[in-house]
Amino acid sequence: MCKIGSFVKKALKDDLGRGDLYSKIAKNTKIKAIIISKESNESVLSGVRYAKKLAKQNNIRVKFYKKDGDKIKNQDVIAKLEGKSNKILKIERVFLNLLQHSSAIATKTNNLKQELLKANTNTLLLDTRKTTPHLRVFEKYSTLNGGALNHRMGLDDCLMIKDTHLKTMKSDMSLKSFINKARAKIPWSSKIEVECQNVEFAKEAMRSGCDIIMCDNMSAKDTLKVVQYKDENLKYSHILIEVSGNIDESNILEYARVSKADAISSGSIIHQAKWIDLSMRVVG
Repeated sequence: MCKIGSFVKKALKDDLGRGDLYSKIAKNTKIKAIIISKESNESVLSGVRYAKKLAKQNNIRVKFYKKDGDKIKNQDVIAKLEGKSNKILKIERVFLNLLQHSSAIATKTNNLKQELLKANTNTLLLDTRKTTPHLRVFEKYSTLNGGALNHRMGLDDCLMIKDTHLKTMKSDMSLKSFINKARAKIPWSSKIEVECQNVEFAKEAMRSGCDIIMCDNMSAKDTLKVVQYKDENLKYSHILIEVSGNIDESNILEYARVSKADAISSGSIIHQAKWIDLSMRVVG
């Protein structure tokens, strides 16, 4: 996993190129600056850990008035920076980028989480592996700040058997045989999840010995049938039921209320997140 220090150092290097031209010309004086929210709607702040590390690496004193996961509104002063002008101006764009991108994901996540809570169930909100290349840790940290839980971080921490995997299995090997073979090779603590697109295959996956059923693009009513089948068979009581596929603010409440699934995963909390509007102002 990428460490925060090396991550923000690389982000700044991307912006600096061969060096900041302004700092080669301007007088380097001590200044103060603030970060202010210009977003009209209430947002969720995220990215503070990363922004703090960037400031520290560049000998800039920073005080945040809000922490990761806090709600922010228009004209809120989020942070104050003090240091040499060339250093503060050098990191300005990257500092804001970190906060804006992370806060966008946290805000989008929180919007879905608030809808989910209306269902008054124990259904959890999960993120997915639909992340920007090289930004998985950063973006999944952002979903946590918005109220979701991380699904698997990569291919190494849970064996998920999707439709594409099923297509490549040998025709003479059943799902049950494959899962038995997998149990002998993967770590003892690793779970096996099977993507199912209809009720009958979900039942087969349970009988085959999986740990998690992903009801992919199934209706809420069909997902409920899967949940009911599991609940009617005590030997499947350990199996978790996940809903996935085109979940957003428009339908997450229905899925939670009707399906009674253990968790709902959504890629939209990352790939549909819109950056929030933050600005830096020099105040002294």
